[in-house]
Amino acid sequence: MVVADLHVHTTNSDGRLTLEQLPAAADAADVSAVAVTDHDRLHPELPTPVSTIDGVTVVHGIELRVESGDRRVDLLGYGVRRTPALESLVERLQTDRRERGRPIIQRVEDRLGTEIPVDPRPGLGRPHIAEAIASASEYSYAGAFEELIGDGCPCYVPRNIPAFDDGLDVLRDACGLVSLAHPYRYDDPAAALELCSALDAVERFYPYGRETDSELIERAIERYDLLVTGGSDAHDETVGKAGLDRSEYRSFRAAL
Repeated sequence: MVVADLHVHTTNSDGRLTLEQLPAAADAADVSAVAVTDHDRLHPELPTPVSTIDGVTVVHGIELRVESGDRRVDLLGYGVRRTPALESLVERLQTDRRERGRPIIQRVEDRLGTEIPVDPRPGLGRPHIAEAIASASEYSYAGAFEELIGDGCPCYVPRNIPAFDDGLDVLRDACGLVSLAHPYRYDDPAAALELCSALDAVERFYPYGRETDSELIERAIERYDLLVTGGSDAHDETVGKAGLDRSEYRSFRAAL
C-alpha cells in the first residue's frame, strides 16, 4: 500500500495542483506523505526541508535535469535547504527556461500562423506550451510534442543544463539525499543506473515506462547499496499512483 508519493509537481512548475490543494489530493489517495519535486525550481511556500500541511507531511524536493556525457538524466533532491549555490543555480535555470521559451513560442506561432496563449516566464516548460498549442490549433497535446516541440522537431530549442557532477555537488550540499529519477525512462537504462554509484537512492516505483522490468534496477540497488524512492510523477490532480509503502518510507525518512 502506497503511503508516500515522493514525486509530485505543482503549479510552481508544470503541475496542476497548488500547494493548498495538495492535502486534499493526498487524503483522497490515502497518502500520508508527499514530496513536492518541481522542475529546476524551489517552492516559495515551503521554507523548511519537511513541513506538515493540514496533517500531510510535505517533503520539499526538486527535480534537476543534468548532463552526463551524451546522456541527460533527472535527479531528485529531497529535504531541500536553500543554500546560496542552489538558489543561484535555480535562478540561472529559470532565466534560461524563460529565454528558451521565447523562441519556441515564436517558432510555433510562425508555423501555425496564429498566436498561442502562453508567455515566457519563470517555471515555463514545454508542457505549458503544448497545452497552449492544443487550445489554439488542431494539434493535440501529444501531437504538439510529436510534431512541433519535441526533441529534434522544427520548433524545438535546446536549453542549458548543468553537468552531472556540478548539479550533484549542489544537491548534495542542499539536500538530505539524492535519487535518480525514473531510470527506465532513458534510452539506455543500464548506463543511467551506473550513475547511481554516486547517489543515495534510485526511483524504484513509478507508474509508466518499463518499471516492471526490475532486474537492472534491483541489481543496481544491491551493487550500490541504494535506498529506494518512488512516486507518481504527478502533473495532474491525482497523487498516490505509485510510491513507497510504510516500511520503505520509514527507511527514507531515517536517511533524510
